[in-house]
Amino acid sequence: MTDKLGKILTAATTCIARNGVRGLRVNDVAKEAGVSSGLLYYHFTDRAGLLAATLDYINKQVGKDDTPASPAAADGDRHLRHLLLDEIKDDPEVRRNSVAWNELRACSVFEPDLSEPLSRTTAEWNREIARALVAAGHGAGEDEAAATAEILTCLVEGISGRWLSGFVSTDHARSLLAAAVDSLTGGRPATLQETAGHDAG
Repeated sequence: MTDKLGKILTAATTCIARNGVRGLRVNDVAKEAGVSSGLLYYHFTDRAGLLAATLDYINKQVGKDDTPASPAAADGDRHLRHLLLDEIKDDPEVRRNSVAWNELRACSVFEPDLSEPLSRTTAEWNREIARALVAAGHGAGEDEAAATAEILTCLVEGISGRWLSGFVSTDHARSLLAAAVDSLTGGRPATLQETAGHDAG
């Protein structure tokens, strides 16, 4: 992805988080990104294309760490926790992405053009978590890993909504999610100190 394209998608995410999907205007995104609206239409054709690309962009923001491609079980478990718990942390970019994701998901009920890309992006997120579960040695097979992954991503979305609304603190939201991971995988409970330490890393 070019720097300019990344700047446009970051701007689109910011505009969605600030004004919602229904308030999204291509001209506002262009202004936020410091580019012409013609450039947006060149890259995305129309508003629906911009929204679909923004969904993919948000989905790819979490998940990059230094875990080896073929991790040992301990590294795999760390990677799994990274993928899930880093969806909720005190970071302006994470919060912005979470607000935009929740807005896109909620508006897909009223915006049919969002349904397919949202379904595809969510399915890819589920597959990524399922792969992490298998790499960490959790689950008897691919079907069990897929079911566990879907439960975990649903929990992330639900807990994230409460966190963004201010109903639960960041630490409490992360501890709830860590407890869910432990419960579903039989893992060792993580302490809040370990969770906070991961934030710093």
